[in-house]
Amino acid sequence: MQTDNFKTSDGMGIHARRALAYIVLILISFLCLVWFYILFINATRAHSELTKGFTIIPSTFLAQNWKTLVTGTLPIWRGLINSLIVAGLTAALSTYFSTVTAYAIHVYRFPGRKFIQSFILAIMMIPTQVTALGFVNFMRKLKLMDTFIPLIVPAIAAPAVFFYMKQYLTGALPLSIVEASRIDGASEFRTFNEIVLPIVKPAIAVQAIFSFVTSWNNYFQPALILQTDTKKTLPILIAQLRAADWLKFDMGQVYVMILFSIAPVIVVYLFLSKYIVEGIALGSVKG
Repeated sequence: MQTDNFKTSDGMGIHARRALAYIVLILISFLCLVWFYILFINATRAHSELTKGFTIIPSTFLAQNWKTLVTGTLPIWRGLINSLIVAGLTAALSTYFSTVTAYAIHVYRFPGRKFIQSFILAIMMIPTQVTALGFVNFMRKLKLMDTFIPLIVPAIAAPAVFFYMKQYLTGALPLSIVEASRIDGASEFRTFNEIVLPIVKPAIAVQAIFSFVTSWNNYFQPALILQTDTKKTLPILIAQLRAADWLKFDMGQVYVMILFSIAPVIVVYLFLSKYIVEGIALGSVKG
């Protein structure tokens, strides 16, 4: 049986559709990766070269830009550690407790269950900027300014993560499994930690990565809360470097700093990209 001449309902051959799909994917990949290449090129150039325009050929000032950045006044290594602490704890806590909440809404039947779910989703519509002033004043009264606590603890309540996990649990977790675990005498937390978590592991991995990246790139809230240079995260340090006096401003250092700040995120994606693909694919099928 020959399939070379097989045509889809719209009259296009299967090979033509496949070739078109490859062309579109290559174009999208190019548009996504070209900005990283531009960033790398600019990081290798001196400030005087950057003022002359863009070139596709790398320069020779990468080491010099890095040396100038490291020997400067900004504590970039401390900023890296601060970003890892905030982003790591935020990702771990938000995904775990959002999954617990989604599990409770999915499994238990109690009055007000639908209202609580709708209320959590409604919170997604409130911009962070609307509550920023009240949040800062509240943290000031609690004497938590210039600490990591206001950046980590409120992030545990993540409506977007809850929504994704609730949709995933609806298709991936039959209630019969929970009932069987209860009949065997397992506690609710044991059922969740030893049975439910392994089932939703791909979805948790996806949301942990997204939460990590979101917290890593967050500038608005850390800029309001953190005041000491040794406690600031990388996005704030980048902003400080860009806001330097025009006599000390060096665009080459700025590009090196940006390259330095996104390197951990790229490493995370390279090692965990399979979880992103698997988790999103399973979520779309099962949801």
